[in-house]
Amino acid sequence: MPVSEGAGDGAGRGPVRAERRIAALDALRGFALCGIVFINIPQTLEMYAGEERLPGVLRWFFLGRFYPIFFLLFGVGFGLFLRSARRHAARPRVLLLRRFAALAVVGALLHLLQPGEVLLPFAVTGVLVLLPLSFLDGRALPVNGIGLTAVGLVAGTGGFGLLPGLFALGYALAEMDVPAALERRTGRLLAFGAGAAAVCGLSWWLVALGPPAVARTRLELLLSLAMAACYTVLFLLALRTPAGPALSRALAPMGRLALTNYVTAALLFVPIGRAMGLHGSAEWGAAALLGIGILAAQAVFSGLWLRRFRYGPLEWAWRCVTYWRRLPIGGTP
Repeated sequence: MPVSEGAGDGAGRGPVRAERRIAALDALRGFALCGIVFINIPQTLEMYAGEERLPGVLRWFFLGRFYPIFFLLFGVGFGLFLRSARRHAARPRVLLLRRFAALAVVGALLHLLQPGEVLLPFAVTGVLVLLPLSFLDGRALPVNGIGLTAVGLVAGTGGFGLLPGLFALGYALAEMDVPAALERRTGRLLAFGAGAAAVCGLSWWLVALGPPAVARTRLELLLSLAMAACYTVLFLLALRTPAGPALSRALAPMGRLALTNYVTAALLFVPIGRAMGLHGSAEWGAAALLGIGILAAQAVFSGLWLRRFRYGPLEWAWRCVTYWRRLPIGGTP
């Protein structure tokens, strides 16, 4: 129930009722996590000093291809959260700031184990980009998202340069109700995928020509973004095939526990990888098996956990900090 402006600390009398989850987004988030772990392992364990030493499969099909999906979905998630909070809380941005603060703490701690992790940049970008955008509406949102993404591409500052724009685009998509309408927009999805494939092919060809370093950096960022878009479209279309239910059963629980799975992956692969002698090595097969093992364990754990609990362990703690009270973790969604 909505509360008055003067209620409590201004953040509402209780937590916002969870929106009906969009299963396709949960599954897509789980899919992104699967690709990310195969890059995080060699990067964190310093298995290569520059992408020239990365095996071709990882360099062309994994490096920088899954994080853009993760960036976009985080923006979507915060947009959906804020939309719901506006309907039920007197000061929804207070909840959002607490959410960012908690994420920053988790990210800072994880950075000690996994330098280059994304949670702390997520929190900082959320405050600097998403919070100001929350005061805008209408066409200004997608325009800002596209503009910031273009700036990130032109600046050529690496994958994190795309973070503000993709956060803003994800937020704009949530505000425009695009995630909820995915099932009804197959034609637009196909058209977007065709455009992304064309950009992907062109940028791949240009990179292969061996342009100067300054141009190559920007073309590779464009290629990463285009391939991420292609992966997203292909995956969402795969969910509509006979294999879709199986994909969703395996990946949607992982996506619902995205924060827990992202953090615990590092807690697992850093000590296990070091024990396996992967640090500074070129044992790519062993690293791949470690990643597969972690993902298999997380898929089983996520499914079993959600049979009993409504939120993942870290998701629940994050929710408690957001509303500044202890909340139930069980119950049916």
